[in-house]
Amino acid sequence: MVVPFHLPPVGAIAHSRSFLARVLLMLLLATWAAGCASVPAQQPRPASHAWAEPQATALGRLVDSRHAQARTRSDSAFTLLDSVDAAFASRVALADAAQRTLDLQYYAIHADASTEVLLEHVRAAARRGVRVRVLLDDFNTVGEDAQVLRLAFEPGVELRLFNPLAGSRKSLVGRIFGSLHEVDRIQKRMHNKQFIADNAWGITGGRNLGDAYFGGDDKSTFVDLDVLAAGPIVRQMSASFDRYWNDELAYPVQALLSADEVERLRAGGEKPRPPVTGAAAPSSAPADPGAAASVALRPAAVLPNVTPTAVVSAQRPPLDLAKVPLTWAPAALLADEPGKIGPGDDEANAGETVVDGLLQLMQGARRDLLVISPYFVPGAEMMRVFAELRQRGVAVRVLTNSLASNDAPAAHAGYRRYRRELLAMGVELHEMRSDPQGADLSGGGRGGSGVGLGSAAGGSKSGTSRASLHSKAVVIDRRLAVIGSMNLDLRSQRKNSEIALLVRSPAIAEAAARLIEASFARNAYRVELAGDGLRWRAPPGADYPDTSGEPEADFKRRFLVDLVAPFAPDAML
Repeated sequence: MVVPFHLPPVGAIAHSRSFLARVLLMLLLATWAAGCASVPAQQPRPASHAWAEPQATALGRLVDSRHAQARTRSDSAFTLLDSVDAAFASRVALADAAQRTLDLQYYAIHADASTEVLLEHVRAAARRGVRVRVLLDDFNTVGEDAQVLRLAFEPGVELRLFNPLAGSRKSLVGRIFGSLHEVDRIQKRMHNKQFIADNAWGITGGRNLGDAYFGGDDKSTFVDLDVLAAGPIVRQMSASFDRYWNDELAYPVQALLSADEVERLRAGGEKPRPPVTGAAAPSSAPADPGAAASVALRPAAVLPNVTPTAVVSAQRPPLDLAKVPLTWAPAALLADEPGKIGPGDDEANAGETVVDGLLQLMQGARRDLLVISPYFVPGAEMMRVFAELRQRGVAVRVLTNSLASNDAPAAHAGYRRYRRELLAMGVELHEMRSDPQGADLSGGGRGGSGVGLGSAAGGSKSGTSRASLHSKAVVIDRRLAVIGSMNLDLRSQRKNSEIALLVRSPAIAEAAARLIEASFARNAYRVELAGDGLRWRAPPGADYPDTSGEPEADFKRRFLVDLVAPFAPDAML
């Protein structure tokens, strides 16, 4: 999630016209700041870098072998991971096949059943001698999720927290209040997502690590999209990881917490779990990357408070990296510099950002622009780009969350400010429903594929949960596809750090476009102007009706958005 908290940020109140709000804010800050803790000074720590000879590993040799078979001049390859099984199994396959290095960079890693299984594969890699580095943004390492920090005390694993916050880790609210004297720094988060093995294969996209991203959450299911990459482009991904890992804002967990403190964060005692034997246990030997990696229940050794669920315990489809369909194409990495999150002026720190690069690419569109962004708050600069494209006759179509499906209602408050103007200039707006049935991006209900693996949604609990769009992608003229962690909003542009892959491939672009258009046709309303109001049109043949109000949104959500809207500036949404 890009917006770190769902209520209006305190900083937003400071920009309102309410004198009383400003006075109250100053009093609160003065009271809290007096007892606020601070992050310790950064201590010297060893720099480290990606494995320099990926061709010397089994994963590197597999890339060379597949490239020779493809007989193409393009030396990097890609496949879309458009289902929860594809996304989960690909990460397990990379962890199992790694021989030298495993690098993980995430905004959030949640302590739940799917993470327990995945991190056990990561820990198994460390046990067989793989150097494991985990770089995690510090905002969400609270409550149960603080259990993930135990990984830092495993042999062979290094874990650093980026832009750490002071204060209690018992609750997110407590951490926010404990850091209000640094409210600007709270807003700047490392939102990058990467999973890289041996500097030869890597994954980036919208997914964090947790049940909601892999079909195992009973409250919400994120509809998401990743891309699996192989070849020299992965070296660019690793170089970006190294810049963050060695940055002064990356703190070793041991500099912030002791092992005893991490243990005390565990809530309650250990829960009983079924025994795991035989093929389900992780191997101590490196896997052959050409052999299928089977995803099954692993022993609970990383997150002892997490009880496996039926969803994660079930056998997931295997993944064979030697048989994954690959598209070879020219590509480039779009990556923000870690200084974007540093102290001081946002624009001066940010420089040329991922979203800035996207805007430049969009301006080159000649026929068609497709955008999928869960949190869509365009801002003035993006609106100018859209207006110029429409004047040239370029079709602009956007898929974003409806109010009912948005997990961050404050972001919807920013989006709705631009909705009528976007529609008036001819931008086509589609809002995804919260009904999880058929809401995945795989183009085939619960199991189709783009260029990706096409595996089914693997026993997801989505039938009882709320679907929320979380994919981030831009497709230009059906020939360029950009898939990454960024949203099209001012927070991604100026505050959070982001990363994305730009792939120049009609095949990948067409596959991504089909995924987006399938959502248009199956599980999204088209928003239209209707006199002084708006009308939400259901797709032809849909079993849900048109409506003249925010569809499926209850009173609580509508009220919250109305409450936030007058106070929250776009840059904070």
